[in-house]
Amino acid sequence: MKRREFTNLLGLGLLAGSLPVAIAACQSDSTSEAEGNSEFTTLGSMADLVAQGSLTGTAKGQDLVVVRDSSISDAVLAVSPICTHAGCTVDWDRAQELFVCPCHGGRFNPDGTVSGGPPPKPLTTFEAKIEGDQVLVKV
Repeated sequence: MKRREFTNLLGLGLLAGSLPVAIAACQSDSTSEAEGNSEFTTLGSMADLVAQGSLTGTAKGQDLVVVRDSSISDAVLAVSPICTHAGCTVDWDRAQELFVCPCHGGRFNPDGTVSGGPPPKPLTTFEAKIEGDQVLVKV
């Protein structure tokens, strides 16, 4: 056997031996993420939401803002407060019922859709619900 043939076979063997390890590592990561995303997290109480007009918090490393949907009683909307234009943090304007970006004047409806300004995409939304007096968000 020549040196080149031996080196080729050795490289092929190392590649074939590491392939199952790489596949197993990828499969275990995606499974744990899917399981971790299936639960609701308490963000605050309805009393706080009514008093403040919005709830802000973090769930599983994701910043969130929760507001009430004025068109549907007992409904809440959860969005990411990160503007899709420049990455600034949007503020909830309770009087106008809009999220307003202080950087470039972007405006978003309570459901995260763009209402005006330069943002190219809507805010990221999350599933939210009310259970008893608690506001729950699924991230």
